[in-house]
Amino acid sequence: MIGAVHTAGHRPPLDTLTVGALALAVAAVSSSAPLVAFAAAPALAVAFWRNMLSVAVLGPVAVTRRRAELRALLVGPGRREGLYCVLSGVALAAHFATWMPSAKLTSVAAATALGATQPVWQGLIARWQGHRLPAAVWAGIAVAVLGAALATGADVAVSGRAFAGDLLAVAGGMFAAVYTALGERARASVSTTGYTTVCYGVCALILLVVCLVGGVRLHGYAGGTWLAILGLVAGAQLLGHSMFNYALHRVSATTVSVLILLEAPGAALIGWVWLGQLPRPLALPGLALLLVGVAVVVLGGARAGRRAAPVPVPVDPPPLRD
Repeated sequence: MIGAVHTAGHRPPLDTLTVGALALAVAAVSSSAPLVAFAAAPALAVAFWRNMLSVAVLGPVAVTRRRAELRALLVGPGRREGLYCVLSGVALAAHFATWMPSAKLTSVAAATALGATQPVWQGLIARWQGHRLPAAVWAGIAVAVLGAALATGADVAVSGRAFAGDLLAVAGGMFAAVYTALGERARASVSTTGYTTVCYGVCALILLVVCLVGGVRLHGYAGGTWLAILGLVAGAQLLGHSMFNYALHRVSATTVSVLILLEAPGAALIGWVWLGQLPRPLALPGLALLLVGVAVVVLGGARAGRRAAPVPVPVDPPPLRD
């Protein structure tokens, strides 16, 4: 092992830095959907470039500051943790490869709402791992998902094309939950820089193969599209995903998945101001339910964490963390 693994019931106390990272992450990922909608490029190509360019930024830092950790993850005693990083990258690629095309087949509203089922799958994964979630957390998940559906306007259509898009959106939510769960395991003992470099690198490689096999055009875009892609790299990827991954050391995957739902109202606000897309009539009640659900999950999870007794875990070498 690279270091100690924190149990679900015993994590380091939530600090101001982690709260700030979560707030920054929510704000950053809220720009994702409007930028993807603005970019005149195939969705899979945008997903590839946002990961590839992120690795171009993180790679030199990881090689310079985390060379020993990367070596341990690949060929040293941390190969098990390295496997979690690789599998997380595979799950992230599967998420992008299913959810992003779903918005082309069904409505953006339906794709967003069905993708928002991620916390449900996250809760089921946690249960499968043997973690008992309090009833309040399940209730909060249900309220938050309902609020996201109302806010985004779930309008599941009946055509074959739209139904295929709906299924892809649900699959995207499931893969996002797997990605977050694997990231939680990896982040117990791997630094944010080491984890994100390996995860994004694997994701970019898989998406490159998918684009090449599928004949997806990867170049020749207008300047505005490249600016949108760079915006996705700086915002949704490096500040959004990476800050959520940083917080996984102190916050459970289930809580992070529920917090990600706050992307929906943030994206709606940006779409209203920037793209002129007026919110739906049910957006405000949906937002209110979403906020209530998020609060219930966070408070319910914190209360359960305080009740849980710390479980000592033996440590081998000193943990390699940021």
